[in-house]
Amino acid sequence: MNMGKFLLLNTTMLFFLACGGNENVKLFELQTKGNQFKQDETVEVSIKNLKDKKINGITYSIDAKVLPEKDGKIALDVPSLGNKTLTAKIDYEDGATEVSKEIKVLSAKTPEIYTYEVVNEYPHDIKAYTQGLEFHNDTLYESTGHKGTSWLRKTDYKTGKIFKQIDLDDTFFGEGITIMDGKIYQLTWQNGTGFIYDLKDFKKLDNFQYGESREGWGLANDGKTIYKSDGTEKIWFLNPNTLVEEGYIQIVTNKSLFNKANELEYVDGKLYANVYQKESMMIIDATSGAIEGVINFSGLKEKVTQHEKLDVLNGVAYHPDRKTFFVTGKNWDKLFEVKIIKK
Repeated sequence: MNMGKFLLLNTTMLFFLACGGNENVKLFELQTKGNQFKQDETVEVSIKNLKDKKINGITYSIDAKVLPEKDGKIALDVPSLGNKTLTAKIDYEDGATEVSKEIKVLSAKTPEIYTYEVVNEYPHDIKAYTQGLEFHNDTLYESTGHKGTSWLRKTDYKTGKIFKQIDLDDTFFGEGITIMDGKIYQLTWQNGTGFIYDLKDFKKLDNFQYGESREGWGLANDGKTIYKSDGTEKIWFLNPNTLVEEGYIQIVTNKSLFNKANELEYVDGKLYANVYQKESMMIIDATSGAIEGVINFSGLKEKVTQHEKLDVLNGVAYHPDRKTFFVTGKNWDKLFEVKIIKK
């Protein structure tokens, strides 16, 4: 390349950069009053026109859902909550572009407070570091954690009698379980691996790997989708056939995001989730992620044998015929059948 062409090329590049090679990004700016709002709240929006371009039309959206604008306002009518990207598609004299702004959409309501009533007490293995708990046909299935003492078993919940048990390899820390279509799905904590077993004989059918989710905590299902908690504010949707993560909801209150969901149970559109390291449980809308209620289980831990390995409340299973919940904890010697009561 001769010197003349070199200088011409560099001059052209400098001119292009000075004028803004990525000009569309600098033409407009999406503005809102604040960046934290409530579901269905009406929000003032505007477009700052940095280059005085003629704007022909603007379309606002979140998660590809169009939010109609009227008099400079939009209603945050979105099905799921949490960290969101508000996008404005702008048609203007020279073409079209998009600008966006990161916002938080929180629950419109304060969580309601619930308490509990103990209906029955049953024996529970004091050596069980409970991670997952679920009923199927009046039989209780349980998984436990800790490397070297992680297993999956099915029991008679009334007597504690063990019908069948399979131990995990010592390299795995067992976590939550769920049962669907004749299969048991089990998580491990930090190995990024889950297991699939035949419900009848506990024969291992397959392994599966996690996608974007950080760790394995709790599992539940609604008959079509598997829900997975991972220690963050997200609860993931897993395809039961492929175990691919196909999206998520974010857990929120009316004030902030929340990241302590552990063991899960799905009942009638709600996810019941143990709060990690707390004597409480959340009631989460499985569509929006809003925490609609908090169940205070204080005092339950004092009802079990006190010993040096006694640990936190964990494990929730719903009995559909009895219409009651069963809860226990890590290294608790009792399993409690409870009714949930609004305070």
